[in-house]
Amino acid sequence: MTRTQSKFNVGGLLLNQPFKIRRLGHFGFNLVNMEEGVRFYTELLGFRISDNNDFSRRAKSPEQIAGLGDPRGYFTRYGTDHHALVLFNKRVREALDTRRRFKPGVTINQITWQVGSLREVGDAIKWFGEKGIQIQRSGRDMPGSNWHTYLYDPDGHTNELYYGIEQIGWNGYSKPKVMYNRSFDEAPKLPQMSEFDEVQQALKDGVNLTSGYRYIDPPPATYDVDGVLLPRPFKIVRLGPVSLFVQDVEAAEAFYRDTLGFVPTEEVSWRGQRCVFLRVNTEHHSLALYPIALREQLGLSADTTCMSLGLQLANYRQLRDAVSFLRKQGIKITDGMPPELYPGIDYAAHIVDPDGHCLQLYYYMEQVGWDGRPRPRELRRVVRNGEWPDTLEPLSDTYHGEPFLGPWG
Repeated sequence: MTRTQSKFNVGGLLLNQPFKIRRLGHFGFNLVNMEEGVRFYTELLGFRISDNNDFSRRAKSPEQIAGLGDPRGYFTRYGTDHHALVLFNKRVREALDTRRRFKPGVTINQITWQVGSLREVGDAIKWFGEKGIQIQRSGRDMPGSNWHTYLYDPDGHTNELYYGIEQIGWNGYSKPKVMYNRSFDEAPKLPQMSEFDEVQQALKDGVNLTSGYRYIDPPPATYDVDGVLLPRPFKIVRLGPVSLFVQDVEAAEAFYRDTLGFVPTEEVSWRGQRCVFLRVNTEHHSLALYPIALREQLGLSADTTCMSLGLQLANYRQLRDAVSFLRKQGIKITDGMPPELYPGIDYAAHIVDPDGHCLQLYYYMEQVGWDGRPRPRELRRVVRNGEWPDTLEPLSDTYHGEPFLGPWG
């Protein structure tokens, strides 16, 4: 870790932290209604299972988790990253993990941010230690193969910094379990061999690279989605933003700004409560912080501190089609979320999963340019809940931001 006075050399640039978060990589929920939840996220929303992890193998006896539901954890994706959404059984995890206890209401099992290099992960671990910040654990987990370190925010939400993640390519197979020999349960010594060389070694050892997990989407592909046949009339192309209810907005803001390096974009006052929006890249916000006092006023579940998880769809037409499709499937579309609570996003639909987690479906995120200023509020599109125009006029940054790479199906 190279330090220049109070700055850190991160790839030749001097920053306030020894790493730079580039994006939200993946996210996880602990679910009570496990079976219903897995069906909801896969069959309705289109996440594909890339692997599962059977936690029953950690039980001291079958009785320890008897009657608690499906003990497997599911790693799911919408693109080529091995996982974007992780679904674990809340009751099973609580029964098995006596050391790591989630605070009441914390049903998020991880909020995972991607940094730019393995060196940045290593330097983050050292820096957190110097600052006396509690680290849950560091190393490299399987499945997924991402090098990482975990730490808590002031409200007990688990944040993970990671470098790289297994990519699932054109044939749809995840990495074979025999290649899990390169997992680590401690901070790795640097440098490490590359992923390419790991694969080369596996080939030399006679590993069948197509012996990993491969998911087949159950519904038939009958919808023409902008020229591609898919099982539902929309495609998720991006994860986030993450919106959290917190006990102390100022304390949470300080953690994400000063420890993890987020940049404040905007704040709003709603019913006398201060809400803060922060970013890690050009998107208006990657993270939103709301006082927990607003949870009941918004009619959201008292069982979770997750205000919402954003899921960006490919375009506005698909957002409208998703609303129609989900209504036909019996999913309630919540029209009561005030648009002023999600600046930078215009049209959005809010739905609730079987455990009561709110999901925000949207198509557009305002982009912040070189001067670091968001669009003035008076220049933003006016949105009225429940109204869905057939078409919209483009904004100056429509279709800007992080693109989706690869085919949709």
